[in-house]
Amino acid sequence: MDRKIIELTNRLKDKTIERRRDFHRHAEAAWTEFRTAAKVAGILTGLGYEVQTGDEVMAAKSIMGLPSAAELERHAERAVAQGADPSWVARMKGGKTGVVATLRFAQPGPTVALRFDMDANDATEAEDNEHRPYREGFASVNKGAMHACGHDGHTAVGLTVAEVLAALQGELAGTVKLVFQPAEEGVRGAKAMADAGVVDDVDVFLGMHLGVNLRKTGQMSCDTVGFLATTKLDATFTGVPAHAGAAPETGRNALLAAATAALNLHAISRHSQGASRVNVGVMQAGTGRNVIPANAVIKLETRGTTSAINEYVYAEAVRIVEAAAAMYGVKVALAEMGGAAGCGSDPALVARVREVAERSGLFAEILPTGNIGGSEDCTFLMERVQKRGGLAGYVMVGTALAAGHHDFRFDIDEEALPLAAALMACLAADTLTRPVK
Repeated sequence: MDRKIIELTNRLKDKTIERRRDFHRHAEAAWTEFRTAAKVAGILTGLGYEVQTGDEVMAAKSIMGLPSAAELERHAERAVAQGADPSWVARMKGGKTGVVATLRFAQPGPTVALRFDMDANDATEAEDNEHRPYREGFASVNKGAMHACGHDGHTAVGLTVAEVLAALQGELAGTVKLVFQPAEEGVRGAKAMADAGVVDDVDVFLGMHLGVNLRKTGQMSCDTVGFLATTKLDATFTGVPAHAGAAPETGRNALLAAATAALNLHAISRHSQGASRVNVGVMQAGTGRNVIPANAVIKLETRGTTSAINEYVYAEAVRIVEAAAAMYGVKVALAEMGGAAGCGSDPALVARVREVAERSGLFAEILPTGNIGGSEDCTFLMERVQKRGGLAGYVMVGTALAAGHHDFRFDIDEEALPLAAALMACLAADTLTRPVK
């Protein structure tokens, strides 16, 4: 079956590249992926998949870092103007742009899920002829949004996998679920899909990323390590303004509360069971030199090699922020803006990935592991599957890069797209027809 999958994928190469370039040209940042998600939903419906979106696949209580209603509406209108089907966009109201496509095969078998992220970065793309997307006419037309991490490629790969698996429908068993996730950037989108239960019936789950630390086309890693659990947090302090010269004692200084919190957050004891991190990346406060500052905000993140370690750092961070507010007699409001779990692949699934990769002959270099070196909220979905007795894994597929991830000159080698699509389709077909134990 591998040969047939590779042949089908190669036949779809031009379509895969065309789709990738279309998504790149119409880049949409987190929670505003209305056009991308609508295109995905329409294509999957046409292939015979049962497609769900909006409230069906997103738990509203778990959505983090959502733009304002006015901004979401503006992006929805732009998506329709750029060719999105209005009926799909309407179902995604409020930024609920996740898409889940399900295909059930004739023979009984396991449920296998593959995840592909769709969102772009908040970045402005380079506009000069040294940058291939600009030179060849597919640079982002949406200012302030750019695919600088390869998610345009992930989405195109997911659609090719969908088409290949649909073509093999009579030869496969069980059920395949394709999870197209919004808002990976800022690690904001997966938790809402996990909490909606979209992978609660899944036996085998796989995520994939192009590039990262695999920067040669023809490489792949059977496992991904280095995931850090994380929580992104905004702390907004509200005090009382006063004249700094005439009546300072009547004020309550929000700036000093925020500064005290920032300094003491970096004094959190490190954890004995693994690496932990805390960082205050932004502090904003005050209105003038002669006014006791009544308002301040700090934006911080905690991280840990496991969810338990991150939860420890997070709990300490909350304690310190609230104590700093109390010290200066100000109020503080905390808002979670993003998060990811700490997670790892199951060894049995890693072994199966290696077996399929070697058998396929797709790759010149097969690595045992690749280090992601940060946070990826696919881990929420992985962890959810594992806690319910299923297996989860995450692979990386190498690609030559024009510049590093999140750089305004980022671009992938499109020759990596059919390799990634063939690998994911082969893995899906194999795990559907041969249970992993």
